[in-house]
Amino acid sequence: MTGHRAEDGAPPPPPYPLPGDAWQRLSARVIWVDLVRSVLSLLPAVLAVVVVGVDPGAGEMWPLIGIAAAGVLGALADALRWAFTRYRITASHVELRTGVLVRVRRSIQRDRIRSVDIEAKPRHRLAGLRVVKIGAGQQAAAGDSALSLDAVDTAAARALHDRLIAPTHEAHPAHPAHPAHPATSGTPAAAVPAPSSTSAPGPERSAPLRVFARFEPRWVVYNMFNAWAYVLVLGVGWGGYWLLSGFGVDAAAFVSGLLDWRSIGWAGTAAIGFLTASVLGAAGLAVTYVVEYGKFELARVPGPDGTVLRTRQGLLTTREVSRDENRVRGVQISEPVLWRWLGVADTSLVTTGLSLWSMSQPAAILPRGPVAVARRVASEVLDPEEQPLQARLAAHPRAALRRRLWWATTTTAAVALALGWLAVTGVLPYAALWAAAALWPCALGSAFVAYRALGHTVSGSYLVTRSGLLSRSTTVLRRSAVSTVVIRESLLQRRLGLRSVSTMTAAGYGGYDTPDLDARASLDFAVRAAPGLLDPFLTGTGEGSPPDFPGEEGAPQGPSGEPAPTPATPSPPPPASPPRPDRTPARAPVAPRPPRPAGPRPRRP
Repeated sequence: MTGHRAEDGAPPPPPYPLPGDAWQRLSARVIWVDLVRSVLSLLPAVLAVVVVGVDPGAGEMWPLIGIAAAGVLGALADALRWAFTRYRITASHVELRTGVLVRVRRSIQRDRIRSVDIEAKPRHRLAGLRVVKIGAGQQAAAGDSALSLDAVDTAAARALHDRLIAPTHEAHPAHPAHPAHPATSGTPAAAVPAPSSTSAPGPERSAPLRVFARFEPRWVVYNMFNAWAYVLVLGVGWGGYWLLSGFGVDAAAFVSGLLDWRSIGWAGTAAIGFLTASVLGAAGLAVTYVVEYGKFELARVPGPDGTVLRTRQGLLTTREVSRDENRVRGVQISEPVLWRWLGVADTSLVTTGLSLWSMSQPAAILPRGPVAVARRVASEVLDPEEQPLQARLAAHPRAALRRRLWWATTTTAAVALALGWLAVTGVLPYAALWAAAALWPCALGSAFVAYRALGHTVSGSYLVTRSGLLSRSTTVLRRSAVSTVVIRESLLQRRLGLRSVSTMTAAGYGGYDTPDLDARASLDFAVRAAPGLLDPFLTGTGEGSPPDFPGEEGAPQGPSGEPAPTPATPSPPPPASPPRPDRTPARAPVAPRPPRPAGPRPRRP
């Protein structure tokens, strides 16, 4: 990079390209990072051959050869990508050109930018590089952003973030030439005013307006126990086994010599293996939590059109994600059934422009932690005055429980019939029927748990619904964001007097169900969930005036705090339409006919 000497009183030029400048390259340090990456990928194979003395033609060398090939090919691909990638920032667009065999040119209007995320892997941090991902509010696939600059200098990445995510009233509308470059505008440097401290990009602009949560080491307990612990142990163990075999180490023989497995028996061996995998998996997840969420911070900072929710996290791989609050439609708090006794909850936003399955632009705003903190943070993010998560939810009718009990019994009967047929044909012993007997109480218990999870209400400008068995999800959705309401009923629901209401929105999962409402109250709930959406389809039968829900402002309460019954009042008749104006064209007056003469009418000849 070429340095510029700043004159007295003139600020130094910005580290990012100015509008009208030539196309810019990515940082040349990427080449050196890829060179080191190639050498490190070759190091295990070299050590196995030179130090350990492994035969290069042996089959054990294939894992090490695969590691070396992946490292070299990846470094070569990065070098080609750097050679064929250019980017520039104009007054109105951010443009990117890339591709070796297929040239791709992508462009984003600056007023459409909704997020500028900065990420750095360990190799990037050691080289002083950052990956800048610019999003335009698209529903992207996992890991796919609108533009990705991999990689630029740390100072340039921070300057790009501050400039592109700056509030529009502070950003340069046309970005006039910098005082240090008067030739670009034809104006003397002294005639161009220096930018103020409020408009210059820097750390002051990204100072948080409010911090909602920070990293809590004690939350490691909530992230240690789940099924991913065994997946982690299986993956690490399998990879370690093949890596050690490349160096001539027989890991299986080492484990076999630890204990007398024959005397322990298969049951003892399985118990020891399960406990070992649980301990190692829990320890691995604890380390993963600390490494991934170290230095975590959730804060509200100024954005392009208001404010954004920014999360920073990571010890080795740092990540910074910004979410435009203008695109937030609600929040969702999920409580896994196995860890509900521990008070564990996951918190995510219902927002447009972020993929729910993406790891680079996640909708989750908090790591897995206590449900009390999740509810507090979600309420503060949405509206600290209305507090929709504190509203009391209305219970669903007992017919919803009977429907779940019926499904539990039917499912158990189907399993019993299948096991009986397999026992009759000799595939399984008749003792397998006891599995169906043990399944029935478990299914009935699951039905009770699923029923107790049901709830709904309308609180102010928000709709709150809760349901789910494996994961009890409480969704708070802004009523003005509901675009479609679907009311449906199955044959069994029709016999039980139940209906399900689905509220659709262009965010999150797209639709959120409130199952098994009372048929008479389902339309009332649907009307309140989307104000004005169903009015053209309502008749004057009183269905258009739904009663208040518990937790809604002004809802009548009974003596014990329960919602008092509200009599249905018929809606007033529609006002009489004004008389339509007479649009018949005016006619000329017609002269009256002369009187008919008296006497018989003469005949024609």
